[in-house]
Amino acid sequence: MLSIIIPVFNEIRYLDTFVKNIKKSFEGEKTEYIFIDDGSIDGSGEWLDNYVKKNNKENILIKIKNNSGKGNAIHRGMEICKGDYILFQDSDLELDSNDSLEMYKIIKNDENIKCIFGSRYLSGKLKRNNNFINEFIGRINSLIFNLLFFQSISDVHCGTKIITKQVKEKINLKIKDFGFEIDLSTQIAKNNFDIFEYGISYFARSVKEGKKITWIDGIKSYFYLFKTRFIDNEFSINLSIVFSLSYMSYVGSYFGMGIGNSLMILLCSLIGLFIGLHRKIITSSIIFLFIYIGSLFSNGNGKIYTVLIGFLIGIYLSKKFQQFFKNKIKNKFFNFLF
Repeated sequence: MLSIIIPVFNEIRYLDTFVKNIKKSFEGEKTEYIFIDDGSIDGSGEWLDNYVKKNNKENILIKIKNNSGKGNAIHRGMEICKGDYILFQDSDLELDSNDSLEMYKIIKNDENIKCIFGSRYLSGKLKRNNNFINEFIGRINSLIFNLLFFQSISDVHCGTKIITKQVKEKINLKIKDFGFEIDLSTQIAKNNFDIFEYGISYFARSVKEGKKITWIDGIKSYFYLFKTRFIDNEFSINLSIVFSLSYMSYVGSYFGMGIGNSLMILLCSLIGLFIGLHRKIITSSIIFLFIYIGSLFSNGNGKIYTVLIGFLIGIYLSKKFQQFFKNKIKNKFFNFLF
């Protein structure tokens, strides 16, 4: 069965058309529709209430008194959904429900696909988008996501996504506003599920037509990307991040002068963040040890080369140590350190 989770906030102008479209698209499919009225004040809640009362066989309505954010509305829907597949579908008519059906057929017929994201940038389908800034920021955020999580997707913010029940049971969503898309994507990546994409149509709305996302949400998205990558981790990883960031910042302080020194500290700090993500305390210490050994073999400007050689040797040996202990020793304490 498919569960379609539909958050609604002040969409009275589009609800009737949207519901007719999505019902027509999924006619014949075993589907439950979960509408979440997120504190609408334009009559959307009353419209949904009347509709569900008349058609309550496959429709569920959750009412939230005050607007709480798209993410929170979807969380509420996920708490009660029963489907083997969960589709997230916006109700604003920017995205075509026929594309959602095509995505559903793909994931339903291929057991190797656990999640599939719609992409507004891949398709050769019909598209209307007169907001250059929104598209530019969307592409930049997708690029940052790919760099942070070693992925290669084109549209992290697309509102049409389908996941399996297996994915739902592995993730723990926390972000309650428009950052939901980042929260979902990062947790899928952290749990090592492959992300598939499917090109879809896009009909962008203007603010006058009801577009709700703002430049503030754009700024918050960068915080969410940083938070989900470098803060929302298990304790051993966060400890390693702090440790690696500290010693790599210290290493960077020994190179360059003036602004060059500041840039080296920044560069080494960024490298330290990523070391902390992929090496625990002991294996990260191996990198630091070989950096120190490398620093002993040269003076002046030449030191940067021996330090770089020591760094590369440390990266290689730390990976070998990590693989050895993971394969040979199954122990929580060793997993914490290695």
